[in-house]
Amino acid sequence: MTLRRDPAGLTHRDADWAGLRVLVAGLGISGFAAADTLAERGAHVLVVDATQPKEGSPAWERARILDVLEVDVRTGPAATAALPEDRDVDLVVTSPGWRPDQPLLAAAAGVGIPVWGEVELAWRMRAATGAAPWLTITGTNGKTTTVQMLATMLRAAGLRATSAGNVGTPILDAVMDPEPFDVIAVELSSFQLHWSHSISPLASACLNIAPDHIDWHGSFEEYWSAKAKVYARSQVACVYNVADEQTRRMVEDAEVVAGARAIGFTTGVPAPSMVGVVDDVLADRAFVDDRRRSAAELGTLADLARDGAAAPPHVVANALAAAALARAYGIPPVAVRDGLRAFVPEPHRVAQVAEIAGVRYVDDSKATNPHAAQASLRAFERVVWIAGGLLKGADIDPLVAEMAPRLRGVVLLGADRVQIARSLARHAPEVPVVDVSDTDTGAMDNAVRAAADLAHPGDVVLLAPAAASMDMFADYKARGDAFAHAVRALRPSGG
Repeated sequence: MTLRRDPAGLTHRDADWAGLRVLVAGLGISGFAAADTLAERGAHVLVVDATQPKEGSPAWERARILDVLEVDVRTGPAATAALPEDRDVDLVVTSPGWRPDQPLLAAAAGVGIPVWGEVELAWRMRAATGAAPWLTITGTNGKTTTVQMLATMLRAAGLRATSAGNVGTPILDAVMDPEPFDVIAVELSSFQLHWSHSISPLASACLNIAPDHIDWHGSFEEYWSAKAKVYARSQVACVYNVADEQTRRMVEDAEVVAGARAIGFTTGVPAPSMVGVVDDVLADRAFVDDRRRSAAELGTLADLARDGAAAPPHVVANALAAAALARAYGIPPVAVRDGLRAFVPEPHRVAQVAEIAGVRYVDDSKATNPHAAQASLRAFERVVWIAGGLLKGADIDPLVAEMAPRLRGVVLLGADRVQIARSLARHAPEVPVVDVSDTDTGAMDNAVRAAADLAHPGDVVLLAPAAASMDMFADYKARGDAFAHAVRALRPSGG
């Protein structure tokens, strides 16, 4: 065995990556981007994945391309069971979904081989000078909406900006774009943050924190610690949620660059060094010359309204967090306003599908945990709630106890529906509950028909599952599409 090379000094793309022996864990989009970039820099790359890709599949095509680039690709369960015996490894770059206790990763850590996530690699692949600063966002809920709002604001200021990271575009692709960006809005999951070590964002935000992904992290404390890493080494501002004391504590505990400020966002009236709401105006009392006696207008609540409906409080909060990060970067108030007006929400986020016989049908399939479902349920007075799926170890009791007075009825489906039913029996025994035990493609049709039977004119039938979708659907998008299809099928008999 030859001596391992320490990659700690590789802090920019023009460093000496040549000859570095890297194992890339995962043949997904981020793993492919990492392997491609490292091979281009002259590293010796091995990619492993537990799944044997089918011929013609995206993973198979990625493997073929890497083979042309002389990257060693090994697939199947044996490839990820342990470190390779036939080659030395200086560095492991892991895809975000791989858990720390995965045997190969645990073995690497056990012998002192550094393990980076693809976000850490992307940070170290920035240009040595003039690299685009990062504005980073995490939180249990609202990350994608906020990062995309932020990118829209930045573009409204005339900047070449994009959103990347957990939002869909691999951050490595954004960093290596041939036409450099002025600034990048980066969405970071707890998985990505766990594997990050040296990122130094210009400004950062944790929108909220509630139990989620406990099955991956092992405990809420570990999940909290991963989320808190978003603030580490922040240069200008740490943006926190005034209504969530946990996010303030994260900022207080963070090791930041000297001079970085704590900036709060609130849907109430802002104090100095906060952004918030005064009457119907989004107001900045953080990035103005005299923040004790004056404020800058960033827009109005009307700028957030869509389809004639006022924005729910959690959407207002997301907009304020995005505005605080944009202002930390230095964009003018008018660009914040123009960005809010131009922003188009992604599907499956509190999106009205139809109104039938006086009942509104709303798709919030993206509400994949109780905290997200809570925000959605709070937006409506009388709800027939469609819930269920994979709870991922989350406690549903606090949500059910709080929302019981709003519930006209509940329709349950998915793997963990019994756990939700038991909670309803404890905290909302008078609320009618329909159990849909089907797990085939017709389950959502049956759930929507049952919800329509329970609803009265003026009610909202709300898909806010409080659980992940993978027990029955490919992802939350497929679940939301199934809901919309089922709702539209009601029209012939629903008027």
